[in-house]
Amino acid sequence: MKLIVAVVQNRDADTTVDALITGGYHVTRLASTGGFLREGNTTLLMGLEDAQVDGALQVLQRYCHRRRHYTPMPLVGAESGFDLHGHIEVEVGGATVFVLHIEHFEQV
Repeated sequence: MKLIVAVVQNRDADTTVDALITGGYHVTRLASTGGFLREGNTTLLMGLEDAQVDGALQVLQRYCHRRRHYTPMPLVGAESGFDLHGHIEVEVGGATVFVLHIEHFEQV
């Protein structure tokens, strides 16, 4: 048995969860925050049989998209005394996925 822990961007969460449920996977959805941008994410938990892991990973790959995001960044050494901001481009999205081996599982 495996436990998949997948952190996905909120923009992709609804369609990803719908696709997983349609595919017959049981999913627990948790709100989470983190990463470089400190934006909201969704963490998905799935307890799966070993044979189901590849299918679930395919769904995650299909529905969790990478995209470019521009975020403000203070410019160092601004001589004018005014706060100046530049923007940096970062790649966000996709999914960060952990597949963990589970030795024991009980449902009570």
